[in-house]
Amino acid sequence: MSDQLRPRASLRTAVVWEVLKDALDRQAEASGKDALDVLDTGGGTGNFAVPAARLGHRVTVVDPSPNALFALERRAAEAGVADRVRGVQGDILGLFDVVERGGFDAVLCHGVLEYVDEPAEGVRNAVDALRPSGALSLLAAGLGGAVLARALAGHFTEARQALTDPAGRWGEGDPVPRRFTAEQLSGLVSGAGLEVGAVHGVRVFADLVPGVLVDTEPGAVDALLKLEAAVAELPAFHSVATQLHVLGEKRA
Repeated sequence: MSDQLRPRASLRTAVVWEVLKDALDRQAEASGKDALDVLDTGGGTGNFAVPAARLGHRVTVVDPSPNALFALERRAAEAGVADRVRGVQGDILGLFDVVERGGFDAVLCHGVLEYVDEPAEGVRNAVDALRPSGALSLLAAGLGGAVLARALAGHFTEARQALTDPAGRWGEGDPVPRRFTAEQLSGLVSGAGLEVGAVHGVRVFADLVPGVLVDTEPGAVDALLKLEAAVAELPAFHSVATQLHVLGEKRA
């Protein structure tokens, strides 16, 4: 796939984008539509919205930050897809104050559940925004990745704290309010009435490998991307991933 059709080929987005693009392609084929209506909740500056629009889809981004929406507008214009990207100020718990129920073929909820008071309500709102047979792409911080990272940094007490804390936080200085296991995220998706189509571990190794090694070793970035893709669907690695991605499908 060309770089023009995906976000910057980074270790943070590549695995999720490949899964998402495949899901959008299947959705378009199944519905017989050339262009889908996509909702990106918490989509910020358009890391996924703009590439989705480049594929020809119509994307609505809901985000609480005016600055992020301004950057999204500029980014969409620079990419030549301003006519297919719409930014709206709002959040997932007040979603239907700004968008219609049942109006979207796909909903992205990336990096949102960590920061809302009621994650289950957030997932239900995302599902309620879907049309019959719609797809939900859910990405959230993984508990195991944080435990492993703190332990490898020598912060063993913080690692144990994250492991036992109900929200998965390692201490007062933890910038992430909440983390999840794969089972918890899958439970939120199935509890909202969707079928769990796939679960992926994201950034399994990328956050553990020294940056200088990746930057200086020839071919290291591509090799690491291939490794991340190879382990993403293996359940054994979900428990140590920095992020977890769940794809949910709404049955007609």
